[in-house]
Amino acid sequence: MSDIRRCPWAGASLAGDTTDTLMRDYHDTQWGKPCHGERELFEMLILEGAQAGLSWSCILHKRENYRAAFDNWDVEKIASYDENKIAELLQNPGIVRNRLKVGAAVTNAQAVLQLPNGLDKFLWDYVDTPPGTGGKPIINRWERQEEMSATSPLSDEISKDMKKLGFKFVGSTIVYSYLQSVGIINDHMAWCDFR
Repeated sequence: MSDIRRCPWAGASLAGDTTDTLMRDYHDTQWGKPCHGERELFEMLILEGAQAGLSWSCILHKRENYRAAFDNWDVEKIASYDENKIAELLQNPGIVRNRLKVGAAVTNAQAVLQLPNGLDKFLWDYVDTPPGTGGKPIINRWERQEEMSATSPLSDEISKDMKKLGFKFVGSTIVYSYLQSVGIINDHMAWCDFR
């Protein structure tokens, strides 16, 4: 098993010398893989926004807590959260208790409900070339992690469009990470066995 090649960040060490198996499994089974499920797309949007200023490992280790706290990512329920529910969430030690990030989850759920054809079509239409193909992932071929950018013209465009639609915590860097997480952009290293 030691000859399996992974992107450098996958399974990065936690404190000490233990391997972060959640990070490794996320890398191996989800990151860079095309996602079309509405709940999964919404979940990753909220988790990527929650990551701002933190590590992905931190958020990944809170993922199940988020799922329970946010009604298994039921967009309609989340869109109707009131101040009492937000206050309850801000007391939950299993999630990032940041008022702006929790509020953004509610605002983003409301924005998703305004999309005429859902989040899947909204996102994948950006890479629907030629039109009608349903969207094809952008597959980069980086040799070193240092070659990878934190943003791209595509993430700039989607970020700008999402902000116009009322989404929060969707700056270009967050959107780029989001596009990686849902497989619109495949940034596995060219030599990674999981690309």
